[in-house]
Amino acid sequence: MFRFSRLLLLVTAAMAVFPSGDLLAATLTGAPPIVIGHRGASGYRPEHTLAAYELAIDMGADFIEPDLVSTKDGVLIARHENAIAILNPTTGAITEATTNVAELPQFANRKTTKVIDGVSITGWFTEDFTLAELKTLRAKERIPQIRPQNTAFDGLFEIPTLQEVIDLAKRKSAETGRTIGIYPETKHPSYFDAIGLSMEEPLVATLTANGYSGQNAPVFIQSFEVGNLKDLSTKTNLPLVQLLNASGKPYDFVLSGDSRTYADLATPAGLAQIAAYAQGVGTNKNLLIPRDSNSKLLAPTSLVADAHAANLLVHAWTFRNEDTFLPLDFKGNPAGEYERFFSLGIDGLFSDNPDTAVAVRNRVAGNPTQSVPEPNLLLGFVFLPLAGLWRRRQTSLKKS
Repeated sequence: MFRFSRLLLLVTAAMAVFPSGDLLAATLTGAPPIVIGHRGASGYRPEHTLAAYELAIDMGADFIEPDLVSTKDGVLIARHENAIAILNPTTGAITEATTNVAELPQFANRKTTKVIDGVSITGWFTEDFTLAELKTLRAKERIPQIRPQNTAFDGLFEIPTLQEVIDLAKRKSAETGRTIGIYPETKHPSYFDAIGLSMEEPLVATLTANGYSGQNAPVFIQSFEVGNLKDLSTKTNLPLVQLLNASGKPYDFVLSGDSRTYADLATPAGLAQIAAYAQGVGTNKNLLIPRDSNSKLLAPTSLVADAHAANLLVHAWTFRNEDTFLPLDFKGNPAGEYERFFSLGIDGLFSDNPDTAVAVRNRVAGNPTQSVPEPNLLLGFVFLPLAGLWRRRQTSLKKS
């Protein structure tokens, strides 16, 4: 009885930091949901640049998200893909580029075709360049047809290393008085393992060298694969997040012949398996509220409740302001989409437009002008096991 009374006191104290409301009660810990700057403030600057990350922080994001790939010399850098320019193999036209590498004659001979996670891609790849070479490149807007205004920043910014992203987060934390978290994702870990550029060891080494350790550190490590998260769980005690897509399966499952899909992992049984090695799930938002063929939102699924029952945080992705990404219900009204998903009790979300996300989060949480400091959010995270015990006890009481 004493242990449970102390639990109640601790959880109540954590929740007292924030104004009360249905939104807070619906999250796993009772704390307001966090806002993660998806590749930085990528709705306003070329993604995965220090400028995009800094803008996200200035807009109030609690975390910034560097996707990580490796250089030829084993340095982790921030890019959404290891392919930094992709060509149509038939026409030679550029179909996607986050750098100007295709424009530089000195690197023309680096163009090649590779199979990445079962997909043939022609272009230029980070693992074929040293860090020094990659530092001569400049970032470009990835989707200029949707975000033409961002092309004004093409050619201005370098590709940052993980260390540079960490340095920025620490500097901005000191400047703002808010603890800015980092939320790295290991991209294509099985592929990088196969070519001798394992990501787990340099990632853990870099985080440890920067003082990030323990469940209370302002870090989440995420991956679409399962094996590398399980590997990381033996190397670090930092919080881990299993990413869940709306279709397909983890690529390490493809390689191993495991028949399970992301849909299987999103079931109560699958979530229980995830809870053995991770502390949260990062879900495609269509797994939370599916869309019909006209992109109209359907009824919510039970995934948030199921994940919370397994004592897992739920962080949803990806929220973008442009109509081309919005459901039919909220064309021209991105704030409405945020409100709809916040009402599910999600514990956080990834946004290309963190200013919009923070404004809606703070308004719904009853604190319209203040960004939520991450140490307070992590106060709730420290008590995740306690919150799980609280929920289980409440369920038991209801059943009895």
